[in-house]
Amino acid sequence: MNALLKWLAVIWAVLLWSAAPLPAVAGPEKWTPLEKDGLHDPQGPAIHELQQPGEALSQMPPDSVGNQVRWVEALRKGVINPRTNILPETKIQVLDQDLIYGNTGDNWFVLFPHKAHTEWLDCANCHEGVFKSKFGATGFKMMDILAGKACGQCHGAVSFPLTECRRCHSIDPGTFKGKLGPQQAAGGKP
Repeated sequence: MNALLKWLAVIWAVLLWSAAPLPAVAGPEKWTPLEKDGLHDPQGPAIHELQQPGEALSQMPPDSVGNQVRWVEALRKGVINPRTNILPETKIQVLDQDLIYGNTGDNWFVLFPHKAHTEWLDCANCHEGVFKSKFGATGFKMMDILAGKACGQCHGAVSFPLTECRRCHSIDPGTFKGKLGPQQAAGGKP
């Protein structure tokens, strides 16, 4: 019972925090300089050879959360052009298919856009380990995601944070008329 109360307190805090007004997007000063980030050696001989986060990230499409960058938008607008693989013979499959999950309690249904993920990652990054390929074969709940499992392995770490509920919970169950599961993407949003 104690553990349940702690989890409920965490969820309540996340909900309250996500409802707070977001700060305006600012210039390069919003990113911590490498010399002060606690990761890089400020006395290291190569510190001045590295590009400062503010110099690089301030040129990206802005976001108001996480690391302040809309990475999928940056990719699609050609602002960045990351390598899709290390080995040239590796073939990357971009899958333009959405999944709609409906087991969301009182929340809106979840839209998972494969395209936004497979433009960055090979299918093997998630399948068959984190998720089974067959829709519904991997059982997971929001508690798992908050604990860093399933979607939580990236979201909240290297992708947008879990406080952005509507980025995933984006389908109104009151107006959704289709079937849950795989969908042909309708030019979905990132």
